[in-house]
Amino acid sequence: MNVHAPALANAHLPDEQTSAFARDVIAGLSQQPKRLSPKYFYDATGSELFEQITRLPEYYPTRTELGILQDCGLEIAATIPEGAALIEFGAGATTKVRLLLKSCAFGSYVPVDISGDFLNGQADVLRKDFPELAVHPVVADFTTPFALPDAIKDMPKVGFFPGSTIGNFEPHEACGFLRSARGILGPGALMIVGADLEKDERMLQDAYNDAAGVTARFNLNLLVRINRELGGNFDVSAFVHRAIYNREQHRIEMHLVSRKSQSARLLGTTFAFRTGESIHTECSYKYSVERFGALARGSGWKVLKTWTDAENLFSVHALVAEA
Repeated sequence: MNVHAPALANAHLPDEQTSAFARDVIAGLSQQPKRLSPKYFYDATGSELFEQITRLPEYYPTRTELGILQDCGLEIAATIPEGAALIEFGAGATTKVRLLLKSCAFGSYVPVDISGDFLNGQADVLRKDFPELAVHPVVADFTTPFALPDAIKDMPKVGFFPGSTIGNFEPHEACGFLRSARGILGPGALMIVGADLEKDERMLQDAYNDAAGVTARFNLNLLVRINRELGGNFDVSAFVHRAIYNREQHRIEMHLVSRKSQSARLLGTTFAFRTGESIHTECSYKYSVERFGALARGSGWKVLKTWTDAENLFSVHALVAEA
């Protein structure tokens, strides 16, 4: 999203991350149609709700990707140099990375995430379970350039971006992220990326509209966070979660839809909503193996190897940064 954010007059913002959150929220809600970045889903509550989503029966991506990482672990390990540093972009729970750490001889692990408390908690647990592994958590927005720890500067670099988070970017943004990751990791680095595949529309609809309503709570928590951290006065009960499949764009879209005509105030700015007007909170693009390969090549990466499950629901790609 390339938007000029309005100035935050008289706003008392305690730190740089909160300032960025405020700027992005005001800029996004000032657009037509209104939108918010999915990266702000992940406060402590949002991170926990997402972990619940990954265990839902309708939500196939996590268990399918885990199956690929487990079944193809030796093949994946064969692409990774011994003693490399593993850098995980947007590290959440450690379930997936544990499979890589068990099958590959990494010298260091660098989890990168914007949610500092959750990140550090997960890092502490990992240190106990892998006492020989050097763990260097980095609190940062992984969608923008950040510095790697000095301790890993001489190690071969391997990026890890699982969970089909690449699908949350618009295609041009996905290219931008992959180029940024290439710059951070350096020439010759590897990148292991998970990408969700195109499939039956009913399965997609069910995955993002689960019967237990966990995805709805996850989506609505974004407004709860805005109220808590930025002093907003959104009536959360006056919005409803909606996820639809956009066939032309090959993507699931998540929205928060206003149940009535209303307004909400945030840091001196009032935002009006019509009945049925939505805030677009997330896209989840679905790729074919061929289209993802073209995206990677256009971003300065060569596809080394691709693995899929037996039903072709999900894909994992090993990429190498071209010089």
